[in-house]
Amino acid sequence: MEKEVLEKAEYCLNCKTKPCQQACPLGNDIPTFIAYLKEQNIEEAYQILSKTTVLQSICGRICPHEQQCQGNCVRRFKSQPTKIGDLEAYVGDIALEKNFPFSKEKITTMNKKVAVVGGGPAGLTCAAFLARAGYKVTILEKYNQLGGLLRHGIPEFRLDRNILDKVIDKIIQLGIQVQYGQELGKNITIQELEQQYDAIFLSFGANIPAKMQIEGEELVGIYGGNELLEKEIHPNYVGKKVAIIGGGNVAMDCSRTIKRMGAEEVYVIYRRAEKQMPAEKKEIEEAKQEGVQFLFQNNIVRIQGKDKVEKIECIKTNLIKKEGETRESPVNVEGSNYEIPMDYVVMAIGSTTEKQVIETLQKEGIQINSRGYIQVNENYQTSHPKVFAGGDNIGQKATVAWAAKAGRDAAYQIEKFLGK
Repeated sequence: MEKEVLEKAEYCLNCKTKPCQQACPLGNDIPTFIAYLKEQNIEEAYQILSKTTVLQSICGRICPHEQQCQGNCVRRFKSQPTKIGDLEAYVGDIALEKNFPFSKEKITTMNKKVAVVGGGPAGLTCAAFLARAGYKVTILEKYNQLGGLLRHGIPEFRLDRNILDKVIDKIIQLGIQVQYGQELGKNITIQELEQQYDAIFLSFGANIPAKMQIEGEELVGIYGGNELLEKEIHPNYVGKKVAIIGGGNVAMDCSRTIKRMGAEEVYVIYRRAEKQMPAEKKEIEEAKQEGVQFLFQNNIVRIQGKDKVEKIECIKTNLIKKEGETRESPVNVEGSNYEIPMDYVVMAIGSTTEKQVIETLQKEGIQINSRGYIQVNENYQTSHPKVFAGGDNIGQKATVAWAAKAGRDAAYQIEKFLGK
């Protein structure tokens, strides 16, 4: 075991209150897995993590640890928090290298079949936990590779595709079947699936970029952040000026990708303060180091140009805490408008599910809520008893860990629904 890894493990106080675990969306038993690392028992550390997750090598790399586990480590008060992400990724990588099993328990085969629509983090996790419980699982994926957001939404400089492929292969080796080129509303329907499967889990995500509803948003040269990362259909940025609107990890990924593709100037425009940005601090700092410029407490109010983007109009904001609110809200400063010449604008302010998919679901009796997401109850069950859903398509927090949690918890509920 590497000396550096052992030193990071020894740094953990193994708190009995486990604030790190409480802050982890997946509820990983962090102090216990690190305790096994201290004993240099990597396989047992992996077994502890595998009780709650199958994405150790991935979440250890890309989770916003500063806002979750590491951000709640008690050591942060007097020094630096334990590097939990590094330790989780290390354990996951060794498990891939040595082919440790997810669980030492023998799988009892169940004569029940489940279809998982979408092979992103929610779908992969749901499929893995159901397969481990003995159910026959088939993933229906529209692309020719699994991964979803992990493959099409996170740049390779943040997540090595070799690691991703190994994680997916390990999950598929649980006996999961995969059918590629399958897309809900195009060549598969809920009605067809319910005739072939005992339960269905919808985990196709939400990849259509949200709009700000401002003047000029229809001009040529405006893109959605998720769309750019997913489809990789980029314009020529060389020597151009690009504005990224938003403050999450999608905005950081877009800004860094576009800067690396030769853009002369890349601006991230965020209406709140830097400390309020949902993106991980590490990603923000790396973007700055790569030459991305940040305009905090600024908001875009108009995009100008004849046919294509020529400039943007912004306005400065003040942060004011309104009565009844828990955090400060941005308020435009009257008369502070200014313009910046711009060639492209990328909206990274959130996303929704494809309209065609939503309409297909509605026709088949699946209820959609007022925000345009699939309506589910506390068991991730839709208005159709055999159909469950989880991840971005139900409008929950849009991070890999939260998607994985939805997939895992939905698997537990599907297991209860189907019975042993």
